[in-house]
Amino acid sequence: MSRIKNAFKDGKAFIGFLTAGDPSLDKTEEFILEMANSGADLVEIGIPFSDPIAEGEVIQNANVRALSNGATVKKVFEMVASVRKKTDVPLVFLTYLNPVFHYGYEEFLSKCNEVGIDGIIIPDLPYEEKGEINEVAKKHDIDIISMIAPTSKQRIATIANSATGFIYTVSSLGVTGVRSEIKTDLESIVKIIKENSDTPVAIGFGINTPEQAKNFAKYADGVIVGSAIVKIIAEYGEDSASHIRDYIKSMKEAIS
Repeated sequence: MSRIKNAFKDGKAFIGFLTAGDPSLDKTEEFILEMANSGADLVEIGIPFSDPIAEGEVIQNANVRALSNGATVKKVFEMVASVRKKTDVPLVFLTYLNPVFHYGYEEFLSKCNEVGIDGIIIPDLPYEEKGEINEVAKKHDIDIISMIAPTSKQRIATIANSATGFIYTVSSLGVTGVRSEIKTDLESIVKIIKENSDTPVAIGFGINTPEQAKNFAKYADGVIVGSAIVKIIAEYGEDSASHIRDYIKSMKEAIS
């Protein structure tokens, strides 16, 4: 069983996100391990990029801080290699196509396999254009995580049918960020996905409270939280570990 499948095998999965290099790569490693020990079933690691078009202000600012602190793709790979020696928690990169293309598809995905990354999310890679990278990813046992948005409509079944790893279902239109209310009919979207795929479905974008997480976990296989964790790191910096621990424990308890 792959590590990503393991994330969903014992009930609802909590997936946490953080930006690599914010406030430092050493602290990112510490926070990933804290997340895993606190109940996160899978950790998404954002590779800092100068133009993260899917991100709201919170994660954009984290990208700026990480880049200012000298984070590079090469250094992020080195950090992940160190993390993988200490935990078997599934790890997924969230990045944009430009850094992967610049690094080279073969070199990037080969390195992912080498350091222990299990999958990759590329928000600006349309489903119709992922063929050029998909075969390289398969060769290196890296799942290209499919994203399904409220605007996917008639494409939902097609995207779901070929998905691997897990399916990232976007809760709302717009960019990432904490939302007080999510009005999308996600239950209907998840129903269509599940009619066309056995791949686990996780909902992300805007989820930040235990109540929201509990609600979405009723029909999805997991929930994804990013901006709320990044906000903790922005507020507490190098002293974020205990705050991350308490937050993740409360979210995991809500969906269990």
